[in-house]
Amino acid sequence: MQKYLSAGDRARIAETIRTAEEKTSGEIYAVLAHRSDDYFFAAGFVAACGVIIASIIAAFLAHWYWFEISLPLFGLAILLAFICVILVIWLVPSIRFALVPHRIRYHRAHLNAMQQFLARNIHVTSKRTGVLLFVSLAERYAEVVADAGINAKVQQKDWNDIVSILTQHASREEVADGFVVGIEKAGKLLARYFPAKRGNPNELGDHVVEL
Repeated sequence: MQKYLSAGDRARIAETIRTAEEKTSGEIYAVLAHRSDDYFFAAGFVAACGVIIASIIAAFLAHWYWFEISLPLFGLAILLAFICVILVIWLVPSIRFALVPHRIRYHRAHLNAMQQFLARNIHVTSKRTGVLLFVSLAERYAEVVADAGINAKVQQKDWNDIVSILTQHASREEVADGFVVGIEKAGKLLARYFPAKRGNPNELGDHVVEL
């Protein structure tokens, strides 16, 4: 898998997280996914529907132009077309994204963000003040997932502003810069509502996770 962050980028993001958390009792976590699904089955379903529709059209055209073909041969032609399409989808993964609707891609990316939020234990901080900054490159999707303690005070508009920062930088292939700016903005929000307290333990790792 191609790595979109260099060692310097990862160190810069980790330092930004540490600096932001010095001023807040909240916790910031960053995850970068190359993609949130391989979409093989979703693309295969769409392709199968296309083969069926094409077969129906071919059957009507054959009937219209008095072209005779035996049912076993027609069935084998459909099967061959289906196998060829599946092989193409399997061998050329980039085609899958062209077949899968945006709604499904965004749903899979959102589901991945939720899974990462739970898998990384962001939801078990002592004050329920964990925040996940999530970017999935293939889907061109970004999301901020905040725990219950934060969402009770921070407006959704503030999170949307950070999402906009992440997506805009990612579209310019400036993923690291997007995380740095987004983390700084998230840190200021957390510092406003959840300032640092004595002790201020670091409950989550400061590194960015690449999937």
